[in-house]
Amino acid sequence: MDRRDLLAAGAALGTAGLAGCAGLFETQSARRGQFTTVEDRGPQVYHPTHSDGMTMIGSGTNGRYRLGLMYSYAHAFWTITGSDTNRADVGDEETVHLMATVWDDETGTVLPSANVSAEVLKGGETVDSRSLWPMLSQNMGYHFGDNMVLDGDGTYTARIEVGAMQARRLGALRDAFDEGATIEVEFDHERSTIGDLPYEEFPDEKGNAGALDPAEMDAPIAQVPEPDALPGTVLGSATSGDAEFVAFRPDDAPEFVDGGAYLAVSPRTPYNRYPLPFMGLAGTLSRGGETLFEDRFEPAVGPEIGYHYGAGVEAVESGDSLALAVNTPPGVARHEGYETAFIDMPEMDLTLEA
Repeated sequence: MDRRDLLAAGAALGTAGLAGCAGLFETQSARRGQFTTVEDRGPQVYHPTHSDGMTMIGSGTNGRYRLGLMYSYAHAFWTITGSDTNRADVGDEETVHLMATVWDDETGTVLPSANVSAEVLKGGETVDSRSLWPMLSQNMGYHFGDNMVLDGDGTYTARIEVGAMQARRLGALRDAFDEGATIEVEFDHERSTIGDLPYEEFPDEKGNAGALDPAEMDAPIAQVPEPDALPGTVLGSATSGDAEFVAFRPDDAPEFVDGGAYLAVSPRTPYNRYPLPFMGLAGTLSRGGETLFEDRFEPAVGPEIGYHYGAGVEAVESGDSLALAVNTPPGVARHEGYETAFIDMPEMDLTLEA
């Protein structure tokens, strides 16, 4: 299935060693040949077996779009189709794991585009080209990436195509990102750079409930606010599939809500509060046994709220019942520690406190 079809159905950055500078160091060739994870891991977020080093290789802008480009050595990850995960192993010719983060240059908001592709050129000739997976990793959060081929040492140009934002935009993002953009990043590559990246193992923590800390980055990383920092009234929360869902009513309803209230739901990962994009989320709002709203919650993003799902309703009162159903789990590829969570997500029932 085409990656963009998959999504339709269902934050440049630091320096070398962002994922951890202490630990065991190995050569690129040794690391490429291994795949590690824990046995009998449950359907939860867990501490991974290791942390991969990465390095920033360049950045670029086009209008309000800003992009940071990084790479690590090529490694396995998991894709998802519906509720089924598939491990994507490293191909014989793939040499690096290329990663991109896209954000608004004015507000620093990480942008949840569904369609990002990369063409890598050397000497004007295409070396590799592919659509990038929207991904979730514990040290980097939401980004785009894939294993790709680089043809030895030299100077390269990465031509990144960023699609228009499909999520509704709120606040300072309202009139931006209706169209996509092309951003070119030139970078120098030496094979020794990949071989020298740090690699840290966690023999004592691996498999335990928990997560790596977010990387220290010189640019935004996609995190949603703590519940008490959301701009509005928190109405209730629930957990499903090891994700936390916070229901709230923002202080100001967006312009597309006609005379009612904006009921928002902010799903996030445990520990690091990363948003969970490309989820099919529906809700039923009831009062005294009467159904007031029953429909899909639409994805939206705003500088103060971050990525979330929302719907316009007539009003929200204390004692209202809200049933939330995840019809499609988050359509993002996952790095180790996230691949078993956010898949089997039972329905949630909340009694709202307005």
